[in-house]
Amino acid sequence: SVRRSSDDADGPDGSWGWVLVGALFVSTGLVFGLMRSLGIFFVEFVEYFEESAQTISWISSTGLAAQQFFSPLGTALCNAYNARMVVMAGGCLAGLGLILASQATCVLHLYLTMGLISGLGWGLVFTPMVATVMANFTRHRALALGLAFSGIGISSFAFNPLFQLLVEMYAWRGALLILGGLSLNIVPCGALIRPQRRSKARQKVGWTSRPYATYTLAIVLLNIGYFVPYFHLVAHGRQAGFSEYQAAFVMSAAGATDILGRVVSGWFSDMGHFRLIHLLSFWVALAGVFIMLLPVSSLSGSYAALVLISLLYGFSSGALTSLAFAAVPLIVGVERMMGALGLLQLLESATGLLGAPLSGRSTLGRCTVLCLHYRKSNLHRVSNYVCTVC
Repeated sequence: SVRRSSDDADGPDGSWGWVLVGALFVSTGLVFGLMRSLGIFFVEFVEYFEESAQTISWISSTGLAAQQFFSPLGTALCNAYNARMVVMAGGCLAGLGLILASQATCVLHLYLTMGLISGLGWGLVFTPMVATVMANFTRHRALALGLAFSGIGISSFAFNPLFQLLVEMYAWRGALLILGGLSLNIVPCGALIRPQRRSKARQKVGWTSRPYATYTLAIVLLNIGYFVPYFHLVAHGRQAGFSEYQAAFVMSAAGATDILGRVVSGWFSDMGHFRLIHLLSFWVALAGVFIMLLPVSSLSGSYAALVLISLLYGFSSGALTSLAFAAVPLIVGVERMMGALGLLQLLESATGLLGAPLSGRSTLGRCTVLCLHYRKSNLHRVSNYVCTVC
């Protein structure tokens, strides 16, 4: 009976699976929640290094692209060794990159530390953790992912005002040093993974599968714009004339509804009333609409309108995330899920790398830097400055 209880705990939808959901909750918050909140440092880097918005955007984009590019490496190492060791090593690298970034003297140093080193660590953490959780669930897979991914929304809600406070208290160098120590909490999350028997089938992924190829193309295109609001929304709020904390709250508000969207979407999908892929398409369409409405919402100078659209975008973007990953084992099977996730992340890396810099090169990105520098240097002379580019 003791052995049967142990099998029930370790099997699909068992109690240990929910422990892993908690580990994924924390680790994803310290990966994507932190990545989403780096917009707080965007303005600081622009002013300190006196670089353009496009140049600074490459920092976050490099980190995101590295996380996705190195995901296949994470899956290969998991097949060669085990997911526990890989995730723990990734947590160490994620923390190390941010600690080294606190000593940066030029933007290139930030590319190498926050971008490549931390990005490599994030790549070793995310895919193995997600695949491990999905392998432990069958009936409640979408709900489990929704609950785990809500850590991204909760951390986004908490990190934006926290990071703003840390920057004000310790400057950006001290804030990054603290974030590096915070990221090391990924290590004990990885230690909770129990080694499982490896299957040779995991090493083979259908490249040639038409459903998987079509799905991957759709997700890759989605990835171009998905992270853009999180990289530029704080700076956009500042450019629109709102205070630093008001701009940070916009991101926190989006993070709050992001939490709700992930959980509600996962729960509703598991009810089986609609096909998962149809629900995913619905949330993707809504997220695209709200991304387009974000810059329009602040044209009138209405803070309430900007917050409202941010809330709606947060909900829809959170709702689609849980389903995007839950669909992978339905397409390729559980045995090939680890490799399929790694390949998907690799292909996403190109669009993840280009999304934020391309948006930073737009009129909005260039205008943001112009307005911030003008207002800072001319505050004693101009009280109501209106940017002519805007």
